[in-house]
Amino acid sequence: MTIQKFIKYTPLDTTGNFLDLTEELKLNVLEKSGNYLVHRDLLRHQNLQRQGSSSTKTRSEVRGGGRKPWKQKGTGRARAGSNRSPLWKGGGVIFGPKPKTISLKLNKKERRLVLQTLLYNKKNNFLIINDLEIELIKSQTKNFLKICNDCKVNLDQKVLVIVSKKTIPLKLSTQNIKNVELISASNLNTFSLLKAKQIILTPLAINDIKEIYCD
Repeated sequence: MTIQKFIKYTPLDTTGNFLDLTEELKLNVLEKSGNYLVHRDLLRHQNLQRQGSSSTKTRSEVRGGGRKPWKQKGTGRARAGSNRSPLWKGGGVIFGPKPKTISLKLNKKERRLVLQTLLYNKKNNFLIINDLEIELIKSQTKNFLKICNDCKVNLDQKVLVIVSKKTIPLKLSTQNIKNVELISASNLNTFSLLKAKQIILTPLAINDIKEIYCD
């Protein structure tokens, strides 16, 4: 069963000062623990990262082995029909791996519920910075570091930056910082939320979250 929860937040400007504005985010979360659903979505996400491209050849796919190595009788050795038998060195592989797709189905509503539950659980780690996309119009890491310093962001921990759209200046400004991950609101996932110790959002990203994941 789901219940509605509200997160009230006051955005900061890029200098670290609170704005005279209070916003609200409405989320549908599970009434009881949703760990089982979070675990399923985490497995689904990890399975999608698997290539599933490992492949071995059976005896029919290994090149060679067309001629019988020796005659059937009279040699004193065990009979053999091909030097590409799985029993021989250089032969085929019995029941080896073949390319496959590994997936775990999760309904769209369940996935939305997982993300909303995680967002609510991480509400104490939120930091909403206004006009972050506008301020970082130049591809300079020092500009982003200055904003983090002014807003008291601890870069020794995993920081997830959620924006409405990943622009080139944003990518170039954050890619050289070890603990910072940049993600767009439309690509929000369980794995990134679970890893993050601090989450930086923008008002535009919150609007996208409301449209995509909230009813």
